[in-house]
Amino acid sequence: WLEYLITKEKKLMSIQVDMEFDYNRPNYKNLLIIGSGFKGCLKNGFPKEEGLKELYAFSDSTEFVLNKITKTKLVGVVTYRCIGLDIYYIKDTINIRRNLQDLYSREFKERTQNYIYIQKDNNRKYYYENLFPKNLSSDFFLDQEYLIELAKAGDKLDDKRKVTHWAYFRNTKKREKFVKNIKAFDYKIDSVYTSKEDKYPYQLQFSQESQVDPESIFEITNLIKVLTNSSNSIYGGWGFDPKTDDASKINN
Repeated sequence: WLEYLITKEKKLMSIQVDMEFDYNRPNYKNLLIIGSGFKGCLKNGFPKEEGLKELYAFSDSTEFVLNKITKTKLVGVVTYRCIGLDIYYIKDTINIRRNLQDLYSREFKERTQNYIYIQKDNNRKYYYENLFPKNLSSDFFLDQEYLIELAKAGDKLDDKRKVTHWAYFRNTKKREKFVKNIKAFDYKIDSVYTSKEDKYPYQLQFSQESQVDPESIFEITNLIKVLTNSSNSIYGGWGFDPKTDDASKINN
C-alpha cells in the first residue's frame, strides 16, 4: 500500500492505494464505495485520534458484513473533508445495498453522512483514474512523506510560506553557476558556507515564498533537482515551518 496527497477543490485529499491490485487482481468487476462522515475532525478535514476510531469502527463493521455475503477486495481508502471512503471491488452485488443499509441504520444511525455507491467497472477504471498515482517516482514519494505528516497534524497546506532549500557542490565554480541559475527563478540566497569534512564542501541555502500544496512542492523540487543535476551537485532537500493543530506531532 502507498499513501499520497492531492489537492481537490483547494482542499487536501489523502489517498491510500493497494498497488498490488495493478498486477495481482481477482476477477471482481463490481465497484463498491462506502463511506461515512466523522466528528473527530481537524480543521483541514483529516481525522483526529477519535476520528480514526470512528472510521475504523465503520470500516470493520462494513467489512464483516461484506465478507458474509460475497468475495471482496479492498483497493483504496480516501479521506477528504471529514469523510472517509473505502473502495472495494466485489464479486456479487446481490443484497449488498440492503444489508449495508440495515447495518448503518442499526449501528451508525447517529451519523448524518453514510454513503453506498455500486457500479459495474469491468476494466477497473475507477482504480486507475482515481486511486493509482499518476507519478510513481521516488522523488514524488519523498516529498509526500513530510507533507503527509504535516496534514495528519492539521496543516492545511493551502498558503504561501518561506520554503528553504539546500544544495551541495564540489567546487565554487559549480556553486556560482547554480546561484546564477536559481536567482533567475527569483530565489533568495540565504547563506553560503564551506564544510572541510564533506565530499561536496561548498554549500548553499536558498529560499522563496512559495505555495506549499503537494502539487506545487513537487514542481518546485523537480525544477531544483534538474538544476542541481546539471551541475553534478546534490540537492539537500527542503523545509518550511508547519501550521498545524498540534505542532508537537511533527518530526523536523
